[in-house]
Amino acid sequence: MAKGLFAGRILERNRKAKRWLKKPWKRKALGLKAKFDPLEGAPQAKGIVIKKVGIEQKQPHSGIIKGVVVQLIKNGKKVTAHAPRDKAITKIDEHDEVTIEGLGGSQRGQMGSIPGVRYKVVMVNGVSLDQLRRGKKEKPKR
Repeated sequence: MAKGLFAGRILERNRKAKRWLKKPWKRKALGLKAKFDPLEGAPQAKGIVIKKVGIEQKQPHSGIIKGVVVQLIKNGKKVTAHAPRDKAITKIDEHDEVTIEGLGGSQRGQMGSIPGVRYKVVMVNGVSLDQLRRGKKEKPKR
């Protein structure tokens, strides 16, 4: 490290060069989220349910995570989203319009032991999934 009286230029150049070693900064500088994110940078997206799937958990956990394959309306990409909490999957049918959002795993990834699932279902046909699950509201008939 330069420590002299006129070392400012060297310090600045080194700091700029070392930024590329930091993963979050590099992703932001290259615009990787916009390129590869199916939601295209948006916090939520709407899609149509194509099918219901059961996803096996990673070791050391055992059990089946209930999920749905959703085709996004905005770009036609297919993503897997999971239905959070107990009996939520019973409120989702094929061809329903659902709103999905990110799961919130570290570094935009999956959550815990759910392999390859980065999104969760929040709304079904414009009604909150949580309220449907609790019986506060009914799903509108299409």
